[in-house]
Amino acid sequence: MNILMVLTSHDRLGDTGKKTGFWLEEFAAPYYAFLDAGANVTLASPAGGQPPLDPSSDTEDTQTKDTKRFKDDKDAQEHLANTEKLADMKAEDFDSVFYPGGHGPLWDLAVDKNSINLIETFVKQDKPVAFVCHSPAALKNVKIDGEYLVKGKTVTGFTNSEEDAVGLTDVVPFLVEDALKANGGNYEKAADWESFVVEDGLLITGQNPASSEEAAKRLIDKLKG
Repeated sequence: MNILMVLTSHDRLGDTGKKTGFWLEEFAAPYYAFLDAGANVTLASPAGGQPPLDPSSDTEDTQTKDTKRFKDDKDAQEHLANTEKLADMKAEDFDSVFYPGGHGPLWDLAVDKNSINLIETFVKQDKPVAFVCHSPAALKNVKIDGEYLVKGKTVTGFTNSEEDAVGLTDVVPFLVEDALKANGGNYEKAADWESFVVEDGLLITGQNPASSEEAAKRLIDKLKG
């Protein structure tokens, strides 16, 4: 299994003066799920190199078994510090793609032409695509044969109530839940902060950070199918 993971390169939380980026758990949990399943993992981001880490995801209370494993894993840290440039990635070189979240993707991956083209190509090549938490933002402008990819599909992603709970409803450029609904997705959700993952055809989406490991495992199962 060759799996591509695409991370954000955006590090500014709107006009707040605060930093954002990718969410550590949403990278670490899938990363180790893939490695432990024997997959080859390639990391990419729009700018290449070290993607920005959301500092809010690296506090004492956000640590998990996987984030702690990452902290002790020099190879993984080196791998992350040297992501490939997204523009150089080709869908034919991989079996699937996984997008970790964090608020960063709302600004860059939602409108990144390389990302949009890549997702569209994976789907056209009948390969599964997976997203968690805020990364379904990367689906905002993805179309297949002129129709939004999410149209008529069961999807999930960070809820409006979860965004409200973290106080960023008026900071983000758009709300993930609203965007998925606006593009015709059949949006479903569980209680805030509970693990919740849905699959519809080639599309796998997870609601929040707690859903990241389950989303990765669903992708592995689909690939092993």
